[in-house]
Amino acid sequence: MQKTKKGWTMAGPLHRGASVGRIANLDSLDSQMKERSEKEDADKGRMSTDHISLSLCFLISSIFPNSSSKSSISENGFGADPCNTGVSRTRQSFILQFIKFSLVLIVFFALSGSVWWMISISTTSRGYTFRGYWWLQEQLISDLSEIGELSLNFASSAGELEFCSQDFENHVSCWNISENLASGYSDGSEYDHHCGHGSKPSCLVLPPKNYKIPLRWPTGRDLIWFANVKITAQEVLSSGSLTKRMMMLEDDQISFRSDSLMFDGVEDYSHQIAEMIGLRNESSFIQAGVRTVLDIGCGFGSFGAHLFSKQILTICIANYEASGSQVQLTLERGLPAMIGSFITKQLPYPSLSFDMLHCARCGIDWDQKDGIFLVEADRVLKPGGYFVWTSPLTRVQGLPSDKENKKKWNLVRSFAENLCWDILSLQDETVVWKKTSKRSCYAYRKSGSNPPICSKDQDVESPYYCPLQLCIGGTLSRRWFPIEDQTTWPSRAKLNLSLLQIYGVHPEYFAEDTVNWNSAVRNYWSLLSPVIFSDHPKRPGDEDPSPPFNMLRNVLDMNARFGSFNNALLESGKNVWVMNVVPTSGSNYLPLILDRGFIGALHDWCEAFPSYPRTYDMVHADGLLSLETGQQHRCTVLNIFTEIDRLLRPEGWVILRDTAALIESARGLTMRLRWEARVVEIETNSDERILICQKPFLRRQM
Repeated sequence: MQKTKKGWTMAGPLHRGASVGRIANLDSLDSQMKERSEKEDADKGRMSTDHISLSLCFLISSIFPNSSSKSSISENGFGADPCNTGVSRTRQSFILQFIKFSLVLIVFFALSGSVWWMISISTTSRGYTFRGYWWLQEQLISDLSEIGELSLNFASSAGELEFCSQDFENHVSCWNISENLASGYSDGSEYDHHCGHGSKPSCLVLPPKNYKIPLRWPTGRDLIWFANVKITAQEVLSSGSLTKRMMMLEDDQISFRSDSLMFDGVEDYSHQIAEMIGLRNESSFIQAGVRTVLDIGCGFGSFGAHLFSKQILTICIANYEASGSQVQLTLERGLPAMIGSFITKQLPYPSLSFDMLHCARCGIDWDQKDGIFLVEADRVLKPGGYFVWTSPLTRVQGLPSDKENKKKWNLVRSFAENLCWDILSLQDETVVWKKTSKRSCYAYRKSGSNPPICSKDQDVESPYYCPLQLCIGGTLSRRWFPIEDQTTWPSRAKLNLSLLQIYGVHPEYFAEDTVNWNSAVRNYWSLLSPVIFSDHPKRPGDEDPSPPFNMLRNVLDMNARFGSFNNALLESGKNVWVMNVVPTSGSNYLPLILDRGFIGALHDWCEAFPSYPRTYDMVHADGLLSLETGQQHRCTVLNIFTEIDRLLRPEGWVILRDTAALIESARGLTMRLRWEARVVEIETNSDERILICQKPFLRRQM
């Protein structure tokens, strides 16, 4: 048999040889050759037709085994018809036409089915292929990736990272007091940010022995599991200050719920502050231009928890504490917090970042070190913003016998005046100052007044743990906008043309970024919802939640850019808050993010983020791998991944978006961290991929 363009056919027949006579002359030779050629051509035509007919006969007999007629044999012993001697030429032609028609139908339906299948798996919304049959497409990509990993990275699963010792359950590198003391830091500087010594551990931090998944928001705001945080019963029972709602031990839980007999006065306290500012109540903070609050030494976040219901976003900062940490408990409640200290270094925020600073018995000695702590507070406070201080020190003006405390109070009051702060009101233990809205105020101060105005070289827009400076910063900033003149929330998040020009962002690019992230968030949730609410086990006593925001509360965006991911989450009705992190290795848009009414911080991802382990429900990073791998950094992608694992709660989610090559490489690393990972294609013609991972709930083997 030989293969032709038409398929498989029988080889050509062997012809019998003719007897060769004597050649009389050239003409007779030509005549004989011509007759012979014509005869051979006729024989070939008949044989070709015969063989095609034989092939069709075989096909028909296979399909219609009972359709054969009686055969008749010719005189020479060969069938008159090669398929069936009883079938006429007309019937043969009909069968040939039938076969051709059938083949055309088969090809038509096969092509139609293929086209329909390709369309069904590639239908997308704007820029994405998540709708409809995304599971099929994702599984296909996942299978192909697994094949590649088996051939290229077979040893990666054997290199699973080891688990850290129990000492690391609440470990925070760069903020570990014992390590800082061992490195020679003292006089309070041991509480500050120090990353020069040692490095982050290359191991996986396991949760405490009796750790439980936090309760869903908003229940988890007022009720947390005792085993999830490192705190003693004595620390719980002795924590009854003004900003710490009464905590009660209930079996294995800590309750922050209000009680008529045990209410800690947070609502009354907030109402008092509003009246001191000249507002009707705390619900009017938004109209007065207050959207973001920096709560220094926040207790356990009760002040911020109350203001959240008024659309005020409060972030807590406090020192690292090995036990009874204010930051850890606040985050466990689903409220914003991060480790921060005023001791020797500036906070990782731009100048003019917050609308209000709050300190209720926060432990800061504002009169110390020539008022340098107040200078830092002034730096991060917006023009026209409020500084609220609650302390027994403010009550000594009517007590002449307490000369020492009265001296401290006078120093603070005098220094605040030199900062161009005006006292609005003083009631009980609380005093409210308002920062000037006019830069001209600094020019009218007394000659030689301290602190001086920072020079251009000193007035850094976004310092990253630079040493504290005893000069007034932010006065040279183009972002000097009084809070009362800004657009109120939520319109503040949109940013007008004049503001975008200050940040160097083109309006069309900003608008396109907003639209793209709105679409991306919808598609992220279409990916997560089936997994969370179909595959995720329902916990005992839980009702079916309303999809899908209750499963997520604390979100960390590792490369926030304009904060559009945060904005899209809020516009889609997700009841979450986002820590917008701007990497120090990229473009600095943190001032833009904070001016939109969001919260965030600068950070070097080669260092430990200032937060305790297991404090975020979701970690998101778009383009971070490209950004970090393009830098000559001292850390690897694996170092960044172990930090993500430390920050992420068990059963928490990771969404990484980057180039296909980096995502495939990253997926191999997820095996070392024991994450469950899936790769999702964005567009058929896009070089980007999305890696969705879930951290498993691994317990320590005791």
